Amino acid sequence: MILAGSGIVRPVNPLGLARTGLTLARWGTGPAGGFIGLAHRYPRRTAVIDELGSLTYAELDRRSNAIARALAARGVGEGDGVAIMCRNHRGFVDATLAVAKLGADALYLNTAFAGPQLVGVLERDQPALIIHDEEFTGLLSGATSAPRLVAWVDSADPGETLESLVSGDARPVVPPKRHGRIVILTSGTTGAPKSAPRPEAGFDAAVALMSRMPMKDGWRCFVAAPLFHTWGLAHLLFAELLGTTMILRRRFDPEDAVATLAETRADSFVVIPVMMQRILSLPEETLAAYDLAGIASRLKAVASSGSALPGDLALEWMDRFGDSLYNVYGSTEVSYASIADPVDLREAPTSAGKVPWGTRMRILDGDGVPLPVGEAGRIFVGNGLLFEGYTSGGGKEVVDGLMATGDVGRFGPDGRLYVEGRDDDMIVSGGENVFPQEVEDCLIRHPLVADAACVGVDDADFGKRLRGFVVLVPGAEADVDAALKDWVKENLARFKVPREIVVTDALPRNATGKVLRRELATWDIEAAGSNGERAAEQ
Repeated sequence: MILAGSGIVRPVNPLGLARTGLTLARWGTGPAGGFIGLAHRYPRRTAVIDELGSLTYAELDRRSNAIARALAARGVGEGDGVAIMCRNHRGFVDATLAVAKLGADALYLNTAFAGPQLVGVLERDQPALIIHDEEFTGLLSGATSAPRLVAWVDSADPGETLESLVSGDARPVVPPKRHGRIVILTSGTTGAPKSAPRPEAGFDAAVALMSRMPMKDGWRCFVAAPLFHTWGLAHLLFAELLGTTMILRRRFDPEDAVATLAETRADSFVVIPVMMQRILSLPEETLAAYDLAGIASRLKAVASSGSALPGDLALEWMDRFGDSLYNVYGSTEVSYASIADPVDLREAPTSAGKVPWGTRMRILDGDGVPLPVGEAGRIFVGNGLLFEGYTSGGGKEVVDGLMATGDVGRFGPDGRLYVEGRDDDMIVSGGENVFPQEVEDCLIRHPLVADAACVGVDDADFGKRLRGFVVLVPGAEADVDAALKDWVKENLARFKVPREIVVTDALPRNATGKVLRRELATWDIEAAGSNGERAAEQ
């Protein structure tokens, strides 16, 4: 019923159905098989719209064939690793498909990585080739000597480019004996990023998501979330089933995003929460220049994931753009674990919603014993998308086939999941357990606060204490320490009140919107403003 409702399962030409089945049998259900199948089913349908124009599914197939043959001539083959460091544009898609057609592994690099992080990942994973946007040439030169190809060009002399290979031999590639893997890096917010290979997704992955979120065949989907991240990449892979027209922009700009939604008449919008925050923070006169009512009437799904929805963001977004917001909770290792639909977000804005089809979830104590409703413990998830273990060795704890997400949460009496925070973010202050997320949500609800984060710092008397960082709304007074502490004291237990609250210009975030707590913990609070200026430049 779910697949039929999405338009995936419907009457088709028997010859076309047989051809699709043969393609999947030869190529598998990964990017190669999925997009070759789409080239057969919808050759003239627009697949990608980016700043350079549009490409059909047939054009994607031919381009990736030519690139795959050129890479093979350079020695790239089955089992080799190819690192991809690209923003959201056709080059990311071209590279992904070409690598998959060779049976090689695609290693997606975070476009916000600094030099030391790149060095660590590339030394560990040793890719045979790196495909990257020209803007990262200098950064990569100091990180590795591996051969490179430029995907997005910014200058007149970028070196060898991906586009230069497209005009080569575009005959179909012989299917490899081994299906290539997709390797996604963890966010690295609390330590060095780890490489997490993902299994080849089957139909059950799409059914799980579509059981709680509308996704239809042929939609125009603006994927603003980074494609290298699990959430953005998921929608590239879902296009294999849905024949989606993917709208891509290299960089996220809040006003440009609103303009893109209006101009392209997008049916769905894939975001991380900070993107919604930035759109809602636009001046009223800027927003008034666009037909927000028209955008809201066309948007059937605003799909958010990557970090928790702070404060009342869900309600503020839906009040402005309609009740089409879906928030997905999960991790790189377990993929998506629960989904909050608009009803969940209206009734319980702080919840992570309910478990989708084909997914099991338990809340366990420290001994692996299930906890009753209402009691908080470690979240464990079981589905068909659990990762295979880190390439460097090791993995997440598994209990009875369920994998730890690394978070602490509880089930409420309403059947919804409530995530309280990372198990390694919790601090013990004077014998009391404190999760920063609850305090952050409280601070963000204050009318003077635009953004907030909290971290634990050493304390001689209590072992640890909470330090808060806030970004104020424009025009707010900077000296708000006492007022904000009183606000937290009025809404939460006294032991959850931060000992100090530091005003800064911006919080350090990675490319997927997560706050880099390890950086906050080392900030010189006397120079918080200059720290924030550096964070805003990332």
